[in-house]
Amino acid sequence: MPDLVLFVLIFLAAGVVLLMTPLLIGRLVRPDRPSAEKGAVYECGEPTIGSAWVQFDLRFYVVALLFVIFDVELAFFFPWAVVFGTATRAADPALPPDQRAVAVQTLGAGGDADPGAMGTLAWVAFADLMVFFGVLLVGFAYLWRRGDLDWVRSTAGQDRDSASASG
Repeated sequence: MPDLVLFVLIFLAAGVVLLMTPLLIGRLVRPDRPSAEKGAVYECGEPTIGSAWVQFDLRFYVVALLFVIFDVELAFFFPWAVVFGTATRAADPALPPDQRAVAVQTLGAGGDADPGAMGTLAWVAFADLMVFFGVLLVGFAYLWRRGDLDWVRSTAGQDRDSASASG
């Protein structure tokens, strides 16, 4: 256990050093010539009009968060695709034994793994992927039904919801 704590502390120290070194070098090397033009707000090549402290519509944040959520969730498809593809390759009876051994070794299974077991692993990975995809679809349908994916929400739906809640 003390070795693990030592490794974690070394890892954290290395991370801090790797983070702080470029920042310190940049501070020492870059010129420091502030001006009013450099301090001006600049967005997408357009000069600002009015105050920079305007209140943004919440829909910008909702759409951004939904994108991040679904984008990150889709990143979990990659490991499953690798396991499914490798297990399918290892279960292929027409595959030469040396290539099958490489596929089995990639999965971390024993060197003499049964092709039938690899086929079962492929189907389990596929079923797991379908369950995960189903959960994503349920979340997507919920957000769609709730109206979070509509850029402009209809006021008729909001009026109807508030009338049914009050009456």
